[in-house]
Amino acid sequence: MSTVDGPRDLRWIQSVIPHRYPMLLVDRVEEIEPGKRIVAIKNVTINEPYFAGHFPGQPVVPGVLLIEGMAQAGGILLLHDVKERGSKLVYFMSIDRAKFRRPVVPGDQIRYEVEILRLRATTCKLQGRVIVDGELAAEALCMSAIVDRDDEKGAAAWVG
Repeated sequence: MSTVDGPRDLRWIQSVIPHRYPMLLVDRVEEIEPGKRIVAIKNVTINEPYFAGHFPGQPVVPGVLLIEGMAQAGGILLLHDVKERGSKLVYFMSIDRAKFRRPVVPGDQIRYEVEILRLRATTCKLQGRVIVDGELAAEALCMSAIVDRDDEKGAAAWVG
Protein backbone atom coordinates (compact mmCIF):
# COMPACT_ATOMS: atom_id res chain seq x y z
CA MET A 1 0.00 0.00 0.00
CA SER A 2 1.64 3.16 -1.15
CA THR A 3 1.43 6.61 0.36
CA VAL A 4 1.61 9.58 -1.95
CA ASP A 5 3.94 12.25 -0.50
CA GLY A 6 3.45 10.93 3.04
CA PRO A 7 0.52 11.56 5.36
CA ARG A 8 -1.65 14.59 4.60
CA ASP A 9 -2.63 17.04 7.33
CA LEU A 10 -5.73 19.10 8.00
CA ARG A 11 -4.60 22.08 5.91
CA TRP A 12 -4.09 19.86 2.88
CA ILE A 13 -7.50 18.20 3.44
CA GLN A 14 -9.14 21.64 3.50
CA SER A 15 -7.46 22.45 0.20
CA VAL A 16 -9.17 19.43 -1.39
CA ILE A 17 -12.72 19.43 0.04
CA PRO A 18 -14.82 22.43 1.11
CA HIS A 19 -15.98 21.05 4.49
CA ARG A 20 -15.18 23.05 7.63
CA TYR A 21 -15.88 22.77 11.33
CA PRO A 22 -18.21 21.43 12.60
CA MET A 23 -18.86 19.30 9.49
CA LEU A 24 -15.27 18.38 8.62
CA LEU A 25 -14.97 14.76 9.77
CA VAL A 26 -11.48 13.84 8.53
CA ASP A 27 -8.40 14.90 10.52
CA ARG A 28 -5.62 13.22 8.55
CA VAL A 29 -5.01 11.11 5.46
CA GLU A 30 -2.67 8.21 6.19
CA GLU A 31 -2.60 6.51 2.79
CA ILE A 32 -3.85 7.39 -0.64
CA GLU A 33 -3.57 5.42 -3.86
CA PRO A 34 -4.93 7.87 -6.45
CA GLY A 35 -7.87 6.44 -8.33
CA LYS A 36 -8.02 3.40 -6.03
CA ARG A 37 -8.24 3.80 -2.25
CA ILE A 38 -7.73 6.02 0.77
CA VAL A 39 -7.19 5.55 4.49
CA ALA A 40 -8.12 8.55 6.62
CA ILE A 41 -8.32 9.21 10.36
CA LYS A 42 -10.79 11.02 12.62
CA ASN A 43 -10.03 11.42 16.32
CA VAL A 44 -13.27 11.47 18.30
CA THR A 45 -13.30 13.79 21.33
CA ILE A 46 -16.00 14.59 23.88
CA ASN A 47 -15.97 18.16 22.49
CA GLU A 48 -17.79 17.12 19.30
CA PRO A 49 -20.91 19.33 19.14
CA TYR A 50 -23.35 16.46 18.53
CA PHE A 51 -22.51 14.73 21.83
CA ALA A 52 -24.54 17.34 23.74
CA GLY A 53 -27.69 15.69 22.46
CA HIS A 54 -26.63 12.24 21.17
CA PHE A 55 -26.93 10.94 23.87
CA PRO A 56 -26.63 12.90 27.14
CA GLY A 57 -24.74 10.72 29.62
CA GLN A 58 -23.91 8.09 26.99
CA PRO A 59 -22.32 9.84 23.98
CA VAL A 60 -22.35 7.92 20.67
CA VAL A 61 -21.28 9.19 17.22
CA PRO A 62 -24.42 9.34 15.05
CA GLY A 63 -24.40 6.69 12.32
CA VAL A 64 -25.18 9.27 9.66
CA LEU A 65 -21.95 11.07 10.58
CA LEU A 66 -19.97 7.85 10.19
CA ILE A 67 -21.38 7.60 6.66
CA GLU A 68 -20.62 11.28 6.06
CA GLY A 69 -17.02 10.75 7.22
CA MET A 70 -16.64 7.86 4.76
CA ALA A 71 -18.05 10.10 2.05
CA GLN A 72 -15.63 12.91 2.88
CA ALA A 73 -12.69 10.50 2.70
CA GLY A 74 -14.09 9.30 -0.65
CA GLY A 75 -14.40 12.91 -1.81
CA ILE A 76 -10.74 13.51 -0.97
CA LEU A 77 -9.83 10.42 -2.99
CA LEU A 78 -11.99 11.47 -5.95
CA LEU A 79 -10.75 15.07 -6.03
CA HIS A 80 -7.09 14.28 -5.30
CA ASP A 81 -6.01 14.34 -8.95
CA VAL A 82 -8.50 16.94 -10.21
CA LYS A 83 -6.56 20.04 -11.26
CA GLU A 84 -9.54 22.37 -10.81
CA ARG A 85 -10.76 20.72 -7.59
CA GLY A 86 -11.64 24.09 -6.03
CA SER A 87 -14.45 24.37 -8.56
CA LYS A 88 -15.89 20.88 -7.88
CA LEU A 89 -18.17 19.30 -5.29
CA VAL A 90 -18.94 15.65 -4.62
CA TYR A 91 -22.60 14.85 -3.85
CA PHE A 92 -24.25 11.68 -2.61
CA MET A 93 -26.45 9.92 -5.15
CA SER A 94 -27.24 6.87 -3.04
CA ILE A 95 -26.24 4.94 0.06
CA ASP A 96 -26.70 1.17 0.05
CA ARG A 97 -26.01 -1.69 2.42
CA ALA A 98 -25.23 0.59 5.36
CA LYS A 99 -24.53 -1.47 8.46
CA PHE A 100 -23.53 -0.37 11.93
CA ARG A 101 -21.64 -2.99 13.92
CA ARG A 102 -20.56 -1.22 17.12
CA PRO A 103 -20.93 2.20 18.72
CA VAL A 104 -18.21 4.81 18.23
CA VAL A 105 -17.60 6.88 21.37
CA PRO A 106 -15.35 9.69 22.64
CA GLY A 107 -11.73 8.57 22.77
CA ASP A 108 -12.05 6.32 19.73
CA GLN A 109 -9.96 6.84 16.63
CA ILE A 110 -11.90 6.22 13.43
CA ARG A 111 -10.04 4.73 10.48
CA TYR A 112 -11.96 5.31 7.25
CA GLU A 113 -11.03 2.84 4.51
CA VAL A 114 -12.62 3.75 1.19
CA GLU A 115 -12.04 2.21 -2.21
CA ILE A 116 -13.33 3.03 -5.65
CA LEU A 117 -15.35 0.17 -7.12
CA ARG A 118 -16.36 1.95 -10.33
CA LEU A 119 -15.40 5.37 -11.71
CA ARG A 120 -16.97 7.11 -14.66
CA ALA A 121 -16.52 10.68 -15.88
CA THR A 122 -18.81 12.28 -13.29
CA THR A 123 -20.10 9.39 -11.14
CA CYS A 124 -18.46 6.91 -8.84
CA LYS A 125 -19.31 3.88 -6.71
CA LEU A 126 -17.37 3.64 -3.45
CA GLN A 127 -17.11 1.03 -0.73
CA GLY A 128 -16.40 2.46 2.71
CA ARG A 129 -15.56 0.96 6.06
CA VAL A 130 -15.20 2.50 9.52
CA ILE A 131 -12.64 0.65 11.63
CA VAL A 132 -12.15 1.30 15.38
CA ASP A 133 -9.52 -0.61 17.36
CA GLY A 134 -9.20 -3.11 14.52
CA GLU A 135 -12.96 -3.85 14.55
CA LEU A 136 -15.47 -3.06 11.83
CA ALA A 137 -17.78 -0.37 13.24
CA ALA A 138 -19.73 0.56 10.09
CA GLU A 139 -19.77 0.00 6.35
CA ALA A 140 -21.68 1.17 3.27
CA LEU A 141 -21.71 1.40 -0.51
CA CYS A 142 -22.12 4.93 -1.84
CA MET A 143 -22.75 6.39 -5.26
CA SER A 144 -21.48 9.93 -5.76
CA ALA A 145 -21.56 12.58 -8.44
CA ILE A 146 -18.82 15.11 -9.14
CA VAL A 147 -20.39 18.43 -10.13
CA ASP A 148 -19.22 21.96 -10.84
CA ARG A 149 -19.45 24.03 -7.66
CA ASP A 150 -20.91 27.08 -9.40
CA ASP A 151 -23.44 25.19 -11.54
CA GLU A 152 -26.71 25.88 -9.71
CA LYS A 153 -28.77 23.79 -12.14
CA GLY A 154 -26.45 20.80 -11.77
CA ALA A 155 -26.40 21.13 -7.98
CA ALA A 156 -30.20 21.41 -7.83
CA ALA A 157 -30.55 18.21 -9.86
CA TRP A 158 -28.51 16.23 -7.31
CA VAL A 159 -29.82 17.89 -4.16
CA GLY A 160 -33.49 18.25 -5.15
